[in-house]
Amino acid sequence: MNLAVLHVMRSPVGGLFRHVVDLAREQTARGHRVGLVADASTGGARADALLSSLAGELALGVTRIAMSRELGPSDWSAARHVAQKLAALDVDVVHGHGSKGGAYARLVGGRALKVYTPHGGSLHYRRSTPVGFVYLGLERLLAARTDLFLFESDYGRDAFRAKVCEPRGLVRVVHNGVGPDEFEPVAHGEAGSAITDLLFIGELRRLKGVDVLIEALAALAERGRRLTATIVGAGPDSQAFQDLAAKRGLVGSIVWPGPLPARAAFARGRLMIVPSRAESLPYVVLEAAAAGLPQIATAVGGLAEIFGPDAGLLVAPGDAAALAAAIAARLDDPAEANAQAVRLRERVRGAFSVTAMTDGVLAAYRDALAQRPR
Repeated sequence: MNLAVLHVMRSPVGGLFRHVVDLAREQTARGHRVGLVADASTGGARADALLSSLAGELALGVTRIAMSRELGPSDWSAARHVAQKLAALDVDVVHGHGSKGGAYARLVGGRALKVYTPHGGSLHYRRSTPVGFVYLGLERLLAARTDLFLFESDYGRDAFRAKVCEPRGLVRVVHNGVGPDEFEPVAHGEAGSAITDLLFIGELRRLKGVDVLIEALAALAERGRRLTATIVGAGPDSQAFQDLAAKRGLVGSIVWPGPLPARAAFARGRLMIVPSRAESLPYVVLEAAAAGLPQIATAVGGLAEIFGPDAGLLVAPGDAAALAAAIAARLDDPAEANAQAVRLRERVRGAFSVTAMTDGVLAAYRDALAQRPR
């Protein structure tokens, strides 16, 4: 049975955006009619170009409308736009991604099957905080309007149960996946870029633990081991991190090239560091694993599900001393670091593919549709 599927998301950046684009293209390749609604004010030139290209591929097209990050007046017009699209396109499945996309999809979903994938989102908050109390309370209300919960990790499912409620609709875990072309090795130093000891890729905000990486570099430098690092990305705490690096005497040790495509960034560092305080199931870890890049990551979110038998190597989040020790150990034993990278690469190849991800999502749609009253 071919389906009409409308994906709804907010900001076209990061792993969530990549997930939606990959899923929309794979669903289209299998004969389904697919469309996408996204925020018009974020994403930059890269998102503009990708969404423009995607619009020509998707039978239900791509539309963009202003969506605010926080609750605000624009939510009314965005929700109304989604409702109009659903009615005009006779959609079978409306799939909301992230907190905002999930809210719009479920509030105005009409007769369509209402599907929600959190991608972390509200689940990063604690109910004990004012913001967390509001957002997790809204998640609880919206849960009653959800036909299918699609979590990208066991962690995401368990966090939802602990922080929000037991989901009433059908629940499935479908891991994110990467494509076969991403297993091509990366040549270090491409385009004449400098190669540093360490590499970080991600949004420059406190949640991602860039400050912890800087403190680990400072600790190593104090012991006479001055390493270099490339920190790729942009974000609200960028200047604060650069100020911290200067305060710790690391100005000449860190390169800040801004945002780069993942594979271009992989060519700039020998060991990737993922020092996050919270994650869901990050694509950058899957992408780096596929490229064969050695990694050190923290024991948060669904990272243990990616690392599998090597999950014991994950580092406690927020612990600069533990991160510094792990970095030193990995650099001191490059043969073991490379062996770990090979093991992780083969694990990702076998268990985290775009094909398996699409199979799982479509099977869940059909199971949920079959459970609906006729």
